[in-house]
Amino acid sequence: MPETLKGRSFTRVADWSRGELELALDLADELKVERSRRKELRILPGRTLALIFRKPSTRTRISSEVAIAELGGMALYVPAADLQLARGESTRDTALVLSRFVSALLIRTFEQAEVDAYAEHASIPVVNGLTEEAHPLQALADAMTIRERFGTLTGVRIAYLGDGNNVCLSLLQIGARFGAHVVAATPPGYEPDARVVAQAAADAARNGGSVSVTNDAPSAAAGAHVLYTDVWTSMGHEDERERRIRDLRPFRLDADVLSAADPEAVVMHCLPAHVGEEITEELLYGPQSLVWDQAENRLHTQKAVLALVVR
Repeated sequence: MPETLKGRSFTRVADWSRGELELALDLADELKVERSRRKELRILPGRTLALIFRKPSTRTRISSEVAIAELGGMALYVPAADLQLARGESTRDTALVLSRFVSALLIRTFEQAEVDAYAEHASIPVVNGLTEEAHPLQALADAMTIRERFGTLTGVRIAYLGDGNNVCLSLLQIGARFGAHVVAATPPGYEPDARVVAQAAADAARNGGSVSVTNDAPSAAAGAHVLYTDVWTSMGHEDERERRIRDLRPFRLDADVLSAADPEAVVMHCLPAHVGEEITEELLYGPQSLVWDQAENRLHTQKAVLALVVR
């Protein structure tokens, strides 16, 4: 196993170079093939992955637990409310103590600053399982899925429609790393963070791609190879649900949007989906949907990340 990433954290896409991300994607491809052959690769025997979650999860939790188990280790699921964190123990102290017990931490929480604090103080790798600012594990699975279909990300036109949230930001970053042409179409006031967009645009330009933001959904979808969306009401924004549904309605993935895209376009969604809101049933379950491959690839990419970073 390559040593270049041993001990490294993965808190956002920008943490890793294009070469390092490519290494993870290539390994994920290999691991997927070996799993289909029922070949066991117990390359992390005796290692333990702690999962500290402040938010509920299906794909992140289950794929992470299965990933470390299939690599020969074990997972320890720890709701944050069950730790002394809930009684005021600091992130720093928690990171220092857990570094003596486990081989890696995967954190799913609200603030990016919390993940960054764990990464600063822990002596073991820290992996971001989702924050309000970033979802790098999802972006890695997205990149794997697009590569499987098109053979590359370079030059692929990706249109993200909806809320400029954490998934959108990480998609912009990973698309930029690989020279894709990524456009985020959002209503006014829902645009992705301008600082991240500017950094991703500069990165894309260096790699022969582009990153842009628009309020015009039809123009974003025109000629796209990939149409991508996410839920309109994320965890923590439930009180804004009615307003969000109203504002985001013109950005729904439906047959009209698909007809404007490339004839061979594919549809992606990171799940969970609210059918009839951000995406129609026809597209989610239709022949051009890659959603279920995308969900499966969370397992293979997370196995790759753990195999690369855990000592």
